[in-house]
Amino acid sequence: MENSGPGSILSPETVRDAYTRACLAELAALKPGNVHIHGEGHDMTVTDFKISAQVSAKALTAAGLSPGRRILDATRATHTAVGCNTNLGILLLCAPLIHATLTPGKGGLRQRLDDTLAALNLSDAADAFEAIRLADPAGLGESPRHDVMTTPQVTLLAAMKEAAGFDRIAAQYATGYRDVFKVGMARLDLARQREIPDFWQPTYIYLGFLGHFPDSHIARKYSLARAEEIRALGRIADDDLMAVANPEDMKAELMALDRRLKHEKINPGTSADLTVACLLAADLMDIFPVSAI
Repeated sequence: MENSGPGSILSPETVRDAYTRACLAELAALKPGNVHIHGEGHDMTVTDFKISAQVSAKALTAAGLSPGRRILDATRATHTAVGCNTNLGILLLCAPLIHATLTPGKGGLRQRLDDTLAALNLSDAADAFEAIRLADPAGLGESPRHDVMTTPQVTLLAAMKEAAGFDRIAAQYATGYRDVFKVGMARLDLARQREIPDFWQPTYIYLGFLGHFPDSHIARKYSLARAEEIRALGRIADDDLMAVANPEDMKAELMALDRRLKHEKINPGTSADLTVACLLAADLMDIFPVSAI
C-alpha cells in the first residue's frame, strides 16, 4: 500500500494510473451496445475513448482541485481533444472517488468517499453544471428544479439527490455509490472467484449493471419503457454468461446482441460508466481498503 496510514493521501501519478487502467480495461471488454475494441459504434471510435482517457486523467488527478473543478477541467480537456461526449458519466462518477484518495482523511475508501460527497458545495454544483452543458449529453432535456441550464442554488450533492430517482449516476452520489460497491463489486468478486481472465471481468460487471437496472442513458434518450426492454435483454445475456464456465462460449451471443443494439442506436452508456467507476474503486481499494458494507 502507498501512504495508507491515517490522514494519508496518494500521489496524483498513482491515482492517474489507476484511472487510466480502469478506462482502458472497460474499453477492451465486450460490452453489448457500447463502444469497445470488438466493435465501435454511435459515431464514436475506440481511439476517441483512448484519447479521452488520456487527456482527462491529468485534469481529474491534479493536486489541489475541488471535485467540481476536476469534473469541469476534465470535460473541457475531453471536448477539446475529441469534440464529442465520450466520458461525462465517467468523469462525474470518478471525480469523487479520485478526490477521496487525494485529500487527507480517515478510514478506507468508502469513508473518505462519504466525506467527499458530504463536503460538496455550491461551487462544485456550478462547475458540474457547466461541464454537463459543455458535454451536452443526449436527451438532457429540462428539469423543473435544479436545471443544469441555470445557476445552481443548492450544493452538488443536493442536486444529485433530487435527480437520483431517474438518473443512476446521480443515485451514486445520493447513496454513497451503493450500486458500485454492492452490485459491481459483487460481480467483480464472482469473476475473480471463478478465475475469469482479466479482460472478461469488466463484461461481468457491465452485464450485471445492464441486467439489474434500466439504463439511465437509454431512458433519457428514449423512454423508461425502452430502457426496461433493454434491461430484460441484458438480464438474459447475463444469465447465460453466469451459466457457462468459459466466457468465450458467450462471445458469439454477446456480439450478436452488440450488433442488434447498435443497429437500433441503443447505447447503454450508464452501465458502461458504472463499470469504469467499479474498476477504479476496486483498484483504489487495494490501497484504501473498503469499510464494512
